[in-house]
Amino acid sequence: MLKSLEISGFKSFARKEELEFKTPISAIVGPNGSGKSNVAEAFRFVLGEQSLKSMRGKRGEDLIFSGSKNERSSNRAGVKVVFDNSRRFLNIDYDEVTIERVVHRDSVNQYFINKSQVRLKDILELLAGANIGASGHHIISQGEADRILIVNPKERRGMIEEALGLRIYQYKILESEKKLKKVEENIKSVASLRREIKPHLNFLLKQVKKIEKSLELKEELKSLYKEYFKREDEYLRYQKEYISKNKKPLTERISELGELLLGAEEVLNKENKNEENKEISNLENKLNDIRSRKSDLERKIGQLEGMITFEERRLEREKQRQDQNEENEENRVIKFKEVKKFADSLKGQLNEDSGSSLSDFIKKIKEIIDNFISQNLQSEETSPARDLDDKELNKLKEEKKGLDEEMKNFLSEEKIVVADFEKVKSEIESEKDTSRKAEVRIFEIKAQKSEINSKLNSLKNLEDKIDIEDENYKRELKEAFVLAGRDSIQFFDFEISLEEVINEDRNKQEERRRIIERIKIKLEDMGGGSSEEIMKEYKEVQERDEFLEKEILDLDKSATSLNELIAELKEKLDLEFKEGIEKINVQFNSFFATMFGGGRAELFSVKAQKRKKAEDIDDFAVATSAEEYNEEEEQQEQDGIDINVALPNKKTKGLQMLSGGERSLTSIALIFAMSQINPPPFIILDETDAALDEANSRRYGDMIENLSKYSQLILITHNRETMARAGLLYGITMGGDGVSRLLSVELDEAVKVAK
Repeated sequence: MLKSLEISGFKSFARKEELEFKTPISAIVGPNGSGKSNVAEAFRFVLGEQSLKSMRGKRGEDLIFSGSKNERSSNRAGVKVVFDNSRRFLNIDYDEVTIERVVHRDSVNQYFINKSQVRLKDILELLAGANIGASGHHIISQGEADRILIVNPKERRGMIEEALGLRIYQYKILESEKKLKKVEENIKSVASLRREIKPHLNFLLKQVKKIEKSLELKEELKSLYKEYFKREDEYLRYQKEYISKNKKPLTERISELGELLLGAEEVLNKENKNEENKEISNLENKLNDIRSRKSDLERKIGQLEGMITFEERRLEREKQRQDQNEENEENRVIKFKEVKKFADSLKGQLNEDSGSSLSDFIKKIKEIIDNFISQNLQSEETSPARDLDDKELNKLKEEKKGLDEEMKNFLSEEKIVVADFEKVKSEIESEKDTSRKAEVRIFEIKAQKSEINSKLNSLKNLEDKIDIEDENYKRELKEAFVLAGRDSIQFFDFEISLEEVINEDRNKQEERRRIIERIKIKLEDMGGGSSEEIMKEYKEVQERDEFLEKEILDLDKSATSLNELIAELKEKLDLEFKEGIEKINVQFNSFFATMFGGGRAELFSVKAQKRKKAEDIDDFAVATSAEEYNEEEEQQEQDGIDINVALPNKKTKGLQMLSGGERSLTSIALIFAMSQINPPPFIILDETDAALDEANSRRYGDMIENLSKYSQLILITHNRETMARAGLLYGITMGGDGVSRLLSVELDEAVKVAK
C-alpha cells in the first residue's frame, strides 16, 4: 500500500511537500498550471523513469526548481515514496519500504532503498515484481488516456504485459539478452585472444617439439653413451693393462739380450784376432806353390816320357833299317848319345837345382829337352842318323826312374805340407766353429732383439693409438657432460663383461660412435637456446590458451544456458500473456458494454515489427543523467496486440472510426480491464475523465470505486463526480512566486466543495 510521497525541489515544488495517502481513493485538484501534473511526474521520476520527454523535460536540470523572484533555485530535486510492505508485496524483508531518487544539476542521479544507495536496476527489479513501473497502465499522465489506443501493436503489447505483471519477464529477458550479448562479446574477445596467441603458441609448440625431440635424442644419447663409454673404458683399461703387462718383460728381455750380444761379440772379436789365421794362410800359400811346381814337373815328365816313347819307336824303326842303311844306324847311335847326353844333362840339372825351387828345376828340364830336340832335329837334318844301343836306352830309363823318385819326394813333401795344413786347418776350423757359433748366437740374439723390438714397436704404436683414443675418450666425456648431462657419464652401473668387450669387433664400437655423432649433429641442427625458458613460456602460453579455451567452453555453456533461459522466459511470457489476454478480453468487453451501454470489444494478436532496444538493464543501474536515452533499434518480427471494437447500434468497427469521447471511454475501459486482471498496488490517473460528460462521469465514478477495491487510486481531476468518490482531497495552488503549495481537505469538506 502506498503511504506517502515526499517532493523537494522537483519542478515547481521548491519546498518539501508530503502527500499522505490514507484512503483507497485520493484526489489531487487545483487550477490549471498549479503543478498538479508534477505530482504524477514525481511518481514517474521516483519509480525510475528515464525518459525526460515523458516528464516534459529535455535535460536533467529541467526537473530541478529553477527559482523565482522570491525563491532561490534548488541544486537538487528529490522525490521519496513510502510503501507499507507488511504484506510483503515487495520482495524485501521490511514492513516499510522507502524508495528515493535524487538528481543534481550536473545530471548525476542517486537511488536509495531505505536510505541505502542502490542501482537503478535494483529499484526496477524490486518494483517489477509488484507490478509497478515508471510508466504503463497504472500511471496515466495528462493527455495520455488514449495512449494505449494510439500506440503501435508492439508497444500496446508491452503495456499489457506490464499490466499483467509480466514486465519482470521482459526485464529478465532483457537482462539475459544483455548477458548473452556480453557472453557472445566475451566469446568473440576470448576467441580473438586465442587467435592472437595461436601463432605464438604454434611457434612455441614447434620449439617444444624440437626440445622434446632433443630430449628424446638426449635420452637416446645417454643410453648410447653409457654403453659406449662403458665399453670404451673397459677396452682402454684392458689395453693399458695389456701394454703395461707386456712392455716391461720385453724391455727387460731387450736389456738381457743386449748383454748377451756384447758377450757374443767379444768372443767373435777374440777369435778373429788368433795368429793361426796367419799360419794357415802361409801353409795354404806354400801348399799351393808345391802343388803348382809338382804339376809343372808332372807335365814335364810326361813330355819326357812321350819323347822317350817316341824315340824308342823311332830307334826301333832305325834298327829295322840298320841293315839297309849304316848311315842311319850311325845317326841313331848319335841320337841315343844325344839322349844320353840329354839325360846326363837333366841329371846334372837336377843335382844342381836340388836346393833351388821346383819351379826353376822344371824350367831347366824344359830348356834341356828343348835343346835336345832342337839338336836332334838339327842332327837329323845335318848329319846322318846315329845309333843308340839298348844299354843307353836302359840308362835313359834309369834316369827317368830317378826322376820318378824325385817326384815321390815332391809328393812326400806335399803330403807333409798337406798334413801340417790340415792340422792347422783343423785347429782353425775348430776356432771358426766357435766363431760361427758366436756369429749364430749373435744372429739369434739380434733376431730375438729385432723380434722383441718389433713387439715393442707394436706395443708403442698400440700405446700411441691408445693414448689418442684415451684423449678422444676424455674429450667425448666432456662433450657428453655438456650435451646430455652428468647422467650420461655415470656408466659404471652398466653391466657388460670384459670378455664381451675384448671379443667384440672394434668396428661395432666405431659404429656406435658414428650413431652418437649423427645424434650430436641432429642436436646441433636443432640449436641451443634456453629450453627451460621456452618450456616455461610454452607452459604459460598453453595454460593461457587452455584457460581461454575453458573460458570459451564456460561461456558457450553460459550462452546455451542463457538461450535456454530466454526461450523458457519467452515461453512462459507467451503462455501467461495469452491467458492474460483472454482474461482482459472478458473484463474489457464488460467495461466497454458498461461505458457504451452495449457493444463489443476485444484484443487480438497481430504480427508487428519489434524495435529491440540495444540498451540493457545495467545501463539504468549506472545512469548518471535523467536525459532521455538514445536508443539503437533493431527490427524484429514479433506478435503485437491490436484492438477491435463494435459500438452498439452502429456499424462502426475499428478505433480509427471512433470520436474523441468514444476513444476516451474505450481507453478507460481497457485500462480498467487491465487493472482488474492484475491489480497494481496503486493507480495514478491524471485527468483521464476530462472529456467525459455527466452520464459517463457517473459510470466512470462507479468503475473507479469498484477498482479501488483492488488498487489504491490517486486521481488528478477537475471532475466533481470523480472528486466525490475520493476519501481525501489534496489541493495544489501556485502563487506569484511560481511555487506549488499543497492543501489537504477531508472527505466531508470535499463533498461540500463538490456540491
